[in-house]
Amino acid sequence: MQRIWNIAKPNHKQQAQFKKDLGISDILSQIVINRGITTSQEAAYFLKPQLSNLISPDRLPDIVPACQRIKKAIKSREKIMIFGDYDADGVTSTVLLKSILSKLGLEVIHYIPHRVKEGYGLNKGAIKIAKKERIGLFISVDCGTASIAEIEQLKRMNIDTIVIDHHQPTTEKLPPALALINPKRKDSRYGYQDLAGVGVAYKFAQAITRQPLEEDLDLVCLGTIADVVPLIGENRIIVKQGLDYLAQTKKAGLRALIKESRLKDKFINATTVSYIIAPRINAPGRIDSAEASLKLLMTESEEEAEEVAKLINRHNQKRQEIEGLILREAQDIIDKEVNFKEQRVIVVSKEGWHQGVLGIVASKLADKFYRPTIVISIGDTLCKGSCRSIKNFHILEALLGCKHLLGGFGGHKHAAGLAIAKDKIKDFREAINHIARERIALEDLYPSLDIDIEVGLEDLNEELVSQFQELEPFGEGNPEPMFYTKNLKLKSEPEVLNRDTLRLWVTDGDITYKAVGFGMGMMKDEILASDHFDVVYTPSIDNWGNCGTIQLEIKDIRLYKREQ
Repeated sequence: MQRIWNIAKPNHKQQAQFKKDLGISDILSQIVINRGITTSQEAAYFLKPQLSNLISPDRLPDIVPACQRIKKAIKSREKIMIFGDYDADGVTSTVLLKSILSKLGLEVIHYIPHRVKEGYGLNKGAIKIAKKERIGLFISVDCGTASIAEIEQLKRMNIDTIVIDHHQPTTEKLPPALALINPKRKDSRYGYQDLAGVGVAYKFAQAITRQPLEEDLDLVCLGTIADVVPLIGENRIIVKQGLDYLAQTKKAGLRALIKESRLKDKFINATTVSYIIAPRINAPGRIDSAEASLKLLMTESEEEAEEVAKLINRHNQKRQEIEGLILREAQDIIDKEVNFKEQRVIVVSKEGWHQGVLGIVASKLADKFYRPTIVISIGDTLCKGSCRSIKNFHILEALLGCKHLLGGFGGHKHAAGLAIAKDKIKDFREAINHIARERIALEDLYPSLDIDIEVGLEDLNEELVSQFQELEPFGEGNPEPMFYTKNLKLKSEPEVLNRDTLRLWVTDGDITYKAVGFGMGMMKDEILASDHFDVVYTPSIDNWGNCGTIQLEIKDIRLYKREQ
C-alpha cells in the first residue's frame, strides 16, 4: 500500500536555540523538536532523563486519603486484597504493590481474574472472596475506574476500596471508592496523564513508603513497555532507568525468563522487552490464567523460577499457534465478506475464537489493511471483542457512539475491548461504520510515515548516528529517527538474502552507503529497472565484522522509471 510521507517542517530558530544551549547538532535538535519538545529545559530532560525529574506522587488525586488508609490498615493489622488485571501491566502492578505492602507487615492476598471465564474488571467472584476472607481494604490496580456497581457493593459490605488505575473514565460518574488514584481524572492536577497502570501503582508505593524504590524499576519498566503507552515524559524516565535495573535484575523470575528467552548477557532495550519479554509475561493470561506470570515475578526460589519460566515459554508457543490460526480464519472472512468501499471499520466475528489473542489479531489486521479493526469471538449469548485503531480515529469515542448496542466497553484512543450480544453484531457493524464515514477522511485510510528531516548522504556520519543513543528508549511516541534522502541511485546489483531481505548499495554520485530493506526482496527487479529513487530510512552503525560503518534501514522507497 502506498504510504503518505509526512516530512516535518524544519524549525531553524528552535534548532539554533538547542544548539546554543545544549551543544547538539541541528539534525538531533530537529528530531527532539519533532517529539513535541519546545524549550531547552524540556530538551535537556528528554536527552538526560533522571529520576529526580519525576513528578511528586503527592500531586495524584486522592493520594492523601489513600496513604492514610494504608497507615490505618497497618495499625489495625487488617487483611488486604489486591485485585489486578490479567495482562503484563496488571500483573506487574499486582506484584509490585503486594511486595511493598507485605514488607510493611500487612497480610495481603491477590486476585487476578481469568480473561475468558471472568473478563476485565472487578467481578462478583472477587467480592465473594473478599467477604469470606474478612478483607478490610480492597485495592484494584490497572482497573476499577468503571467498576461502579461492584465498588458500591463493597461499600455496602463496609469494605473500603482504593482504585489505582490509568484508564480513561467513560462516564461523569465515578465509583464510590475511598480513593480513586487516576491521573486521567478530570480534576487531576498531576500534570502527566500517560502513566501505565504499573506507573500509577509505583507512584502510590512511593507515596506510602517515602522511598524512591529504584530496585523495583525493572517491574515498572516491563509493565510500562508492555502496555504500549507513549515513551515520553515520565514514562521515558521510568523506562530509561528501568532498563538498567532490568539488565541486572535481582529478581529470580526475571533472571530465569531472560535466560529462557536466550537474552542472557545480551543487550536489552525497549524493543527486546516489547517483542520478547512482554509477550511471554502476557501469554499465560491470554490462553489460561495469569497466575503463572505472577508466581514467576513473586518467587525468590531460583529452582521454581526456572521451572515457571519454562512453563511460560510453552504458554507463549501455544499462544502463537492459536493466534496464527485465528489470523488466517479472520483473513479468509475479510476476503469474502468485507466491502472496503463501504466499510471503513473492519468488524469480523466467528464462533470459538479464543478471546485471549483477539487483541493481537486485531492489531495485525489493522496494520495490514490500515483500517480500524474489531475482532469478535461469538459466544452463546454474550460475545467479546477487541478493537485496534489507526492514527486519526479515536476508537473509544466511536464506541461511546454505539453504547446503546454494547453490553460494556472500555479502553484508550487506539485500543479497546467490548462485550456485545450476538444479535447486535450486525447493527453494531453498521453503526460504527456510520460514525467512521463521518470521522475518517479517505486520506486517513492510507498509512503514513512521520519523517524527521530531509538530509543528504553527506550529512550522515558516525558521530551523528551514535548520538541517537541519547534518544533511546524508542517506542510509542518516540520512534526511531527517520530520514528522507532523494535522487539516489544503485551502486551495484541488489542481493536478496534470507527472510526476503534486500541488500543494496546506494549512492548520490559522491557518497555510497549500504542499505537493507527487510521483507523487500520482491522489489529487486523494480529497483533495477528504475532510473533513481527517493528513500525513507533509519540510519544505524553496522558493527558486523567490527566494520563500524553506517547502514541505512529502508522503511519505504519511491522509484522513478527510466524514460523509454
